[in-house]
Amino acid sequence: MGSATTFIHHLGVCASDFEASERFYTAALEPLGISAGYRADGVAEYWHPDRDTPSVSLERADQSATATRGMHLAFDAGSRAAVDMFHSAAVAAGGVSRHTPRPWSEYRAYCAFVSDPDGNNIEAVHKELQ
Repeated sequence: MGSATTFIHHLGVCASDFEASERFYTAALEPLGISAGYRADGVAEYWHPDRDTPSVSLERADQSATATRGMHLAFDAGSRAAVDMFHSAAVAAGGVSRHTPRPWSEYRAYCAFVSDPDGNNIEAVHKELQ
C-alpha cells in the first residue's frame, strides 16, 4: 500500500449563518495551528499550513444543503495549553461551552468541548499516556 494515509481526507460542514460560523471556526482553530487555506464566497477550507489534508470545509447552507446539526467533531491539539486556548477563543467567538478544559481519564486525554453556532459539538483533544 505504500505510504501511510489518514483515515479522513476532508469533511464538510454546512452552516445556517456562514459568517458567524466562519468567525467561530477561524478563532477556535487558530490555537491548534489550523487556518483557512482557501476562501471563496460561502466557502472556507481549514487545514494546517504545511498540509492540506485532512481538512474541514465550511459551506453556506442553502436549498440544496441544510445546516449540519448533531455532529461531534474533534480536533487534535498539540498540548494542554492549545486546548485551553481553543476553548477560550471558541467561546469568545460565539461558541457555547459544553465542557471546560480538563483531563478525561476514560479517554486518556485532556479535552474541551464547545458548541458551534449550529449546535455541533466541537472538541479539542490532547491525547496523553497514563
